[in-house]
Amino acid sequence: MDSRMVGDDGEEAAMGKIVMMMSVSVDGFFADPDGGLDWHLIDEELHYHFNALLAPMGAFFDGRVTYQLMADYWPTADQDPGSAGPMAEFAGIWRDMPKYVFSRTLDQAGWNTTVLREVVPDEIRKIAEQVGGDVALGGAALGAAFLEQDLVDEIRLYVHPVVLGRGRPLFQPADHRHDLRLKRTRTFGSGVVLLHYERRDG
Repeated sequence: MDSRMVGDDGEEAAMGKIVMMMSVSVDGFFADPDGGLDWHLIDEELHYHFNALLAPMGAFFDGRVTYQLMADYWPTADQDPGSAGPMAEFAGIWRDMPKYVFSRTLDQAGWNTTVLREVVPDEIRKIAEQVGGDVALGGAALGAAFLEQDLVDEIRLYVHPVVLGRGRPLFQPADHRHDLRLKRTRTFGSGVVLLHYERRDG
């Protein structure tokens, strides 16, 4: 099997990377104080970008909260008459994608999902190497756990043009430093800016 893939920007990259993807405000919050996300500017352009990026992924890693938010809507989103274009397309991507949800409370999960209890580095790397593509990592708490174990290869921050003032910060104080290299940026018509980083070893 070829161990390379072509990303949404047309650049080839080795498969098996763990890619943390999060939307944040300019002041670094991933949600408002109540967990609200209504400030996210997900227009058609950005949604198509997400689809192009996520469709060739090998799997999704999600925390329980993120997984349940997705599972509450996306399994049947393409049956909603109001869903068309990229939203309907993403419903199929989400249903078909192998998913791993990290939870100590969920006994089982549907929609092609495996429940994992702990972030075990050797087990995580083995999954990432076997799924046949990169792995999208979602959820602030899970992202922090992966960073703590040095399991994040790339970070894609989508900075939305809003200063929330208060909210839930994406990055909490930690004992480890992670040196990154800015791989590329992209500005979308809505004003959302992608900051794409990769780990810098050595």
